[in-house]
Amino acid sequence: MDEQAPWVQQQADPLVPRDDDLRHAMELLFFAYRDFTGEADAILADYDMGRAHHRAIYFIGANTGISVSELLAILKITKQSLNRVLSTLIDEGYVVQETDDGDRRRRLMHLTPKGRDLEQLVTRRQSAHIARAYREAGLEATEGFRRVLFGLINEADRHRVTPPATPVRT
Repeated sequence: MDEQAPWVQQQADPLVPRDDDLRHAMELLFFAYRDFTGEADAILADYDMGRAHHRAIYFIGANTGISVSELLAILKITKQSLNRVLSTLIDEGYVVQETDDGDRRRRLMHLTPKGRDLEQLVTRRQSAHIARAYREAGLEATEGFRRVLFGLINEADRHRVTPPATPVRT
């Protein structure tokens, strides 16, 4: 990285963050999340959808054949909330459900071609934001960022994260 961010300073022990450093990190996360989701929100609004629809489409696309219970575990929302979202996605032709041959009680979900197109449209836009930030930060920062994000995830859910295509160097 050619330039350091203006707030980067040397401190005695960087592994013991001060309160103002933690608050700054929280502020960065808030603004980053706002900007990361902003364009996706605008696209989804054109389809009369919101973030819950986007999350469902994303994880169904990333885990084709995912069961309703598995999606509930990932999204950590109520069954009632998920049913509202899935009803819209199914009724409008973005998602199909099929009965699991091995367990007739399980419903497995897949994106339709229409669902894949929408998922890819939003993902391409969000990927461009991440790619730009990665290029600006450089490889070492990118790897550290991935480790920090992974560390923010509840330990019980870390196994759900898709491993990076490019392994993080340790």
